[in-house]
Amino acid sequence: MPKERSQVKKEYTWATEDIYPSLADWYAAYDNAVKLVDFSRFKGKLGNKESFVAYCKADEEINVEFSKLWIYASLKHDEDTRNSECASLMAKMNDVAVRYSSETAFVIPELTALDASVLQSYISDPELKDYDYMLKCILKDKPHVLGLEAEQVLALGGTMYGDFRDIFGMLDNADMKFDDVVVNGKPVKLSHGMYSVLLADKDQKVREQAFKTYYKSYISHINTLAQIYIGNVDKDIFLTRARKYGSCLERALSVEDVDVKVYNNLLESVDGALPAVHDYIRARKAELGLEELHMYDLYVSPVEGAEIKLDYEDAFKLVKEGLKPLGEEYAALLDRAKSERWIDVEETAGKRSGAYSTGEYGLKHPYVLLNYQPTIHDVFTIAHELGHAMHTYYSVKNQPQAKASYKIFVAEVASTVNEVLLLKHILKSEKDVKVKKYLLSYYLDMLRTTLFRQTMFAEFEYEAHSKAEAGEPLTKDSLNAMYLALNKKYYGDGVIHDDEIAYEWARIPHFYRAFYVYKYATGIISAVSIAERIYSEGAPAVADYFKFLSSGGSDSPVALLKLAGVDLMGKAPFEAAMRSFRTTLEEFKKL
Repeated sequence: MPKERSQVKKEYTWATEDIYPSLADWYAAYDNAVKLVDFSRFKGKLGNKESFVAYCKADEEINVEFSKLWIYASLKHDEDTRNSECASLMAKMNDVAVRYSSETAFVIPELTALDASVLQSYISDPELKDYDYMLKCILKDKPHVLGLEAEQVLALGGTMYGDFRDIFGMLDNADMKFDDVVVNGKPVKLSHGMYSVLLADKDQKVREQAFKTYYKSYISHINTLAQIYIGNVDKDIFLTRARKYGSCLERALSVEDVDVKVYNNLLESVDGALPAVHDYIRARKAELGLEELHMYDLYVSPVEGAEIKLDYEDAFKLVKEGLKPLGEEYAALLDRAKSERWIDVEETAGKRSGAYSTGEYGLKHPYVLLNYQPTIHDVFTIAHELGHAMHTYYSVKNQPQAKASYKIFVAEVASTVNEVLLLKHILKSEKDVKVKKYLLSYYLDMLRTTLFRQTMFAEFEYEAHSKAEAGEPLTKDSLNAMYLALNKKYYGDGVIHDDEIAYEWARIPHFYRAFYVYKYATGIISAVSIAERIYSEGAPAVADYFKFLSSGGSDSPVALLKLAGVDLMGKAPFEAAMRSFRTTLEEFKKL
């Protein structure tokens, strides 16, 4: 049984008192902040520079207060999800967020409606430098904004645009029922979480049973699932044509100011590297000693008995050692994160599961949630979450409030750089061949699942939307055929492409946020490229990386990655990641 929170040493709990000393202080701050939610005085006046500046300052003031309120409430809730009072704090923040959204709904339409010359004058005004990138994005999107009446009609459908995602979520999480799976002669209740656990079971028959049982439920609902997804694609096409974009892909990437060429570079580069993936699949089969490798065999570790078990103190020391290439300043920040209690370390009763990092402008420092267990996976989790925390720390420290938050496109870069650097450090010093093989397979599977698998998903989305945009009707059969063909293309002939895998598209929730998953692939490609450069070039590469960490959301994510030497408009970073996969595979095969 997990400990009670009262049994955990104080130094292993996060310092929420750095935000508010007590719940009473939170309530007092909340009451004051709610009074600030009134932006009516700015409506119709944003074309005046003084009024625009006054609005920005008022919005920044309330966002600092709301960030503190929101993060404190979420931290206290996640300490013990059973605590009803902390759950009520979250409910209060949700209510005020709705009110804030309503109060500021006029801002983007009003700014977009301004004449381009006015927006350009704001962008070039040195006094408005903090807001220039935000205004550049508004100016960029101006051709896709319709007249007032048309915008009002589109806005009326706003809540419905997410309905397909909500319907899928309800079916997938509430109504989807799974039969039990028998493990060691005992029935085990199958669920989404348990499915992942059973796919890592050492017994192939358990994996097979879990796989077939899991997909049986999706196949029984395939007509409904297909219609939900097809409706979602039709919605995407409607909004794309209404907004006068050339394609659904262009509209989706425009939201984060990313050129379509980045997406095309990803698909082309991965396509050229697929023979190496096929080679890894065959190596996996040989290592597992299986006569036949099935799709349900891809998530069990091919190396047994190679676990590294470290207590938290030793794990933290190892992480710090692994991140030495980032320099003394970074190491000092890691020490601060530990000594100043940025991190909530141990699993406790009622605590939220998993791990994350959170932080915003106006807080003294970011926060990290762990549920540390003495496994190598959790050692890497420390490095991963501290990567997020340091990215937030440097962005907040070096950017004005309007530019402090980085976009999701780059959100996984710093965390993955840390993982790659740590892995390289351990591999360099590790003498045990079995442990080295385990770590190499860990890295290969990280790339396989985050780079190659997510790119396969991205290619499926691209094909489905392209066919529908060209007037070719989508059906459950055409979607199945499309997905199965991609599965064979990506995994090759070293694995049996079980019939059920054709239905995998029907269970992926990310497909209801079209053209989202490719960011996982570009994120790990960027991180691998940065880490490899740090190892080969040293100080100059580290200095460039710190420019990126400190850049927040001051420009387009592609432009900011160039600060770290990663140009996603070219092929070099993609080739670097593919090369890293190939060289790691060769080392794995030699061992």
